[in-house]
Amino acid sequence: MHRTSRTLSAGLLAIATLSIAALSQAATPEAGALNVNRPEGQVNQTQQANNAERAERLAAVPEDQRIVFRGSEKPRAVIQVFTDVTCPYSRKFHKEVPRLNEMGIEVEYLAFPRSGLQSGGARQFAQVWCAANPAEALSAAKRGDTLSNAPDCDNPVSEQYYLGLELGVQGTPTIVLPDGRMVPGYVSAERLANMLGLDTRKSG
Repeated sequence: MHRTSRTLSAGLLAIATLSIAALSQAATPEAGALNVNRPEGQVNQTQQANNAERAERLAAVPEDQRIVFRGSEKPRAVIQVFTDVTCPYSRKFHKEVPRLNEMGIEVEYLAFPRSGLQSGGARQFAQVWCAANPAEALSAAKRGDTLSNAPDCDNPVSEQYYLGLELGVQGTPTIVLPDGRMVPGYVSAERLANMLGLDTRKSG
């Protein structure tokens, strides 16, 4: 009888320990994350801080080191996009840029040759920057056109590549929203506008 009680107590203790561990894991889905309960729901303050830092780092990039596509009107939102001229998904996203501009979303491109700085993509991006009109050259490169100019000018390709690595970019395209949230992969113009909280009906 005494042996059975000890066994039962040990079993209950094990169940309680597992339950506490499961609750603890559910409460903290990300290791090291600081979560705060608020009326609107649980807020990950660690992620918010990371987003704010990412937005601050990108804001420090000089405008003349970004390839900018904007509409004729004052932009309603500005996004930064790490891109690779050879990436098929980056090329697909670039086809959305005219529609994004129509909706008032400015697109600022930064270089991220996904195969590294010794790749053909890095060389092509350097050619883009060394062209007379980098925006036109970027569009041409994304169409698969061959650029004839030499990649021999001072350009920010390597600097932006390392910046992307520091910010956690792992592939292209990687979209960074104004609040610093990072969205990896291709996203349609309409979905991106929704993520930005924009009413697309206002753009016609």
